[in-house]
Amino acid sequence: MISSSFAEKYRPAVLKELIGQDQAVQEVQKFLKEFPKKKGIILHGPSGTGKTTLVHAIAKEHNLDIFELNSSDLRNRLKLEEILKPASLQQSLFKIGKILLMDEVDGVTGTDIGGVAELIRILEKSAHPIIMTGNDIWDSKFSDLRPKCKLVEMKPLFIDDIVKVLEGIVKKEGHKENIHYLKQIAIKSQGDIRAALNDLQTYVLTDQTNVDFLEERSKKDSIFNILKKLFQERSDNLDLFDNTKMSLDEILLWIEENIPREYKGKALARAYLALAKADIFRGRIYRQQFWRFLVYQNIFQSAGISYAKDKPKVSFTKYERPQRILKIWLNNTIMSKKKTISQKYAKYVHCSTKRAMRDFSLIKKIIQNDQVIQEQLKLGPEEIDFIKR
Repeated sequence: MISSSFAEKYRPAVLKELIGQDQAVQEVQKFLKEFPKKKGIILHGPSGTGKTTLVHAIAKEHNLDIFELNSSDLRNRLKLEEILKPASLQQSLFKIGKILLMDEVDGVTGTDIGGVAELIRILEKSAHPIIMTGNDIWDSKFSDLRPKCKLVEMKPLFIDDIVKVLEGIVKKEGHKENIHYLKQIAIKSQGDIRAALNDLQTYVLTDQTNVDFLEERSKKDSIFNILKKLFQERSDNLDLFDNTKMSLDEILLWIEENIPREYKGKALARAYLALAKADIFRGRIYRQQFWRFLVYQNIFQSAGISYAKDKPKVSFTKYERPQRILKIWLNNTIMSKKKTISQKYAKYVHCSTKRAMRDFSLIKKIIQNDQVIQEQLKLGPEEIDFIKR
């Protein structure tokens, strides 16, 4: 029986044992060297990429103490002030310095207003570097925090790198090596080394060989991660939209809004051409109900736009919510109010709702300044506000 998890047993203790994150290591080293130029750094990326491990390894190498907090336990301003604020000001007792590690910063302020604002205030006054980790730091609630911090992306590990780690562990554990199983575990992990180690322990070392290793681990990507991969990587990306609940149509609006923020010149023209072709197939799908055309919409919307640029690019871009969605929402809100008022008026004067909708501009003038009519129609506060605009 295996008494401890492989993820903890074989967690890298020093930087040279950390694989696939050389760029991130360099960025954190640079951040510590330049402190307090920036007082905070956010390590972001999918689960199992070594964010927390990197912090512990770098603290050990620099002889720094770590004060570690899990943000899921610090969801509000009061807790941040009680626990994190004193730690940010006190000196280390035993080592030459201190790092404040806030793990899973995504969990800050889910229930109490002011959590992120308090975190920013603590960050600005901190006497020590604050390192935060998170899976999705593109949430709008972090819009004020991001500019205050250095952002470092931790990318999913390559399959070959994961296989090498698994091979080494199998040898240490004294088990027979089966390269086929190890590779399937690596593929299934989708770059998550922790998940790979858990699967290795569960499926291989417990002799469970009847598992479907080709089954993919379910992960949901945010629209911001999708746009980053689409615009900054140059690859086929045909499965880019598989791990999100958003429809291709909604994603198309996000892409349309943000293309000019990433592409210029000929690349911009090629990207919009690909998007236009995706929209053509979208129109054919809805007109003729030819759902098999979805594959073509997906191709132009993913690979077509990704290959519009000549080479991959690395930069930070602030992606914006599509203005068209906002306009559609506002229009739907207006139509909803207009329809409910027309229905009440039509019922009162014994005409059709369609007729009332058609004559709404005239009806609006009749009732907007007559409180008696408003009461007779039983208009709500929002409806009264609407007709008075």
